[in-house]
Amino acid sequence: MQFADRKEAEAFLAANPQVRSIELFLIDANGVPRGKLLHRDELLAIYDNGRPLPSSILALTLLGEDVEGTGLVWDVADADCWTYPLPGSLTVQPWRTTPTGQLQVSMHPEQGLPAAPADPRHVLAQTIDRLKADGYHPVMAVELEFYLLDRQRDANGRPQPALQANGVRPQAPQVYGIYELEQLQPFLDDLYAACEAQGLPVRTAISEYAPGQVELTLEHRFDALQAIDEGVRYKRLVKGVANKHGLQACFMAKPFSDQAGSGLHLHVSLADEQGHNLYASDDPHGTPLLRHSIGGMMHTLTDSLAIFCPHANSYRRFQASSYAPLAKSWGVNNRTVSFRVPGGPAQSRHIEHRICGADANPYLAAAALLAGIHLGIRQQIDPGAPIVGNGYEQATNFLPTDWLTALLALERSSWAREALGEGFIKVYLAIKWQEYRLFNAEVGEQDWRWYLTHA
Repeated sequence: MQFADRKEAEAFLAANPQVRSIELFLIDANGVPRGKLLHRDELLAIYDNGRPLPSSILALTLLGEDVEGTGLVWDVADADCWTYPLPGSLTVQPWRTTPTGQLQVSMHPEQGLPAAPADPRHVLAQTIDRLKADGYHPVMAVELEFYLLDRQRDANGRPQPALQANGVRPQAPQVYGIYELEQLQPFLDDLYAACEAQGLPVRTAISEYAPGQVELTLEHRFDALQAIDEGVRYKRLVKGVANKHGLQACFMAKPFSDQAGSGLHLHVSLADEQGHNLYASDDPHGTPLLRHSIGGMMHTLTDSLAIFCPHANSYRRFQASSYAPLAKSWGVNNRTVSFRVPGGPAQSRHIEHRICGADANPYLAAAALLAGIHLGIRQQIDPGAPIVGNGYEQATNFLPTDWLTALLALERSSWAREALGEGFIKVYLAIKWQEYRLFNAEVGEQDWRWYLTHA
């Protein structure tokens, strides 16, 4: 685990005398940034001595409630655990009305105990290290879909797509619509400017397959940990820029029953130490290493589904002909499968992992994905024949489509405990089981609509 040098902070303070406050954050199990707002005078001390955060910060539900079953609350007296800054994470937040900095921290492997094993970034870093020890350097890129929503709800109190610049609320999907992107120009201009200020390699913008749905791609990185760091910070940035424009950026997997869900697509290949793509092949199906990688991801998919799809809402996204996969399947240049090998030149050969909803924690999703790849390589797992044509019509080995089944699969998985760490799995499952109980205990609109009169 590498932490930042004090010189970064000194240079930042000198270059940004207008910044008075700095948002310090750590990513929890649900992918939620949690931390503190600090005064600039506190910054240098963090680089010298770290910053304590309570152990319970990694033992919270999505709603920010303590989960005692993690063992990180009263069992350890909510102990202080030391965090340290990550290199390159100290930047400005251009969307703030008052000049504000941003700093991401992670638990120290020793000084961060007892919470360190539950730090999602640690889980990914350890997974990458194991691959590198066998000579494989994961190269990754992140694609995130999201909806831009109005702060104001509709007449029924439900979320609705944000008004376009022309004052009209979008009604049709208009996938790949250029006019729709033009209507988002004020937001997109600020988003690209903020990404440039934070050094985030955001590239193509797309109007996606629903009114108000957008996707922007990030450039691939030879350092997979850097790629996921950038994906996490990009998500924070999108929400901040949207808020500046009076909008809400929604990363729910399925915010609308009659519209497309939002996915987190992770692109991955393996390289040698010199950066040569080990999947590269003139054959569109890639090398045997690529196929073994897919075999491993398919083999471990059920065990890791509760990480790729961490919430009750995540499973509403799995519907036929929806661009969300339904089965353990792979194919070449095929968006109806779970693991897609895109077309393109031999040197660009890679795998697009299409399982995750946009609500997944990118660190954990990448860790589970890479651990599956590692197993497939070591055991030379054959993924079977690729799907040609409509994968929805040919689906046989279906994914579980409910939260309970996925949680039970993770709980029973010896592979997950070995690959992701016993300490992490204990904490993660404690959080998820508490969320599962709370979610299912809540009576809401659907219950009233179905049962209030006719039951």
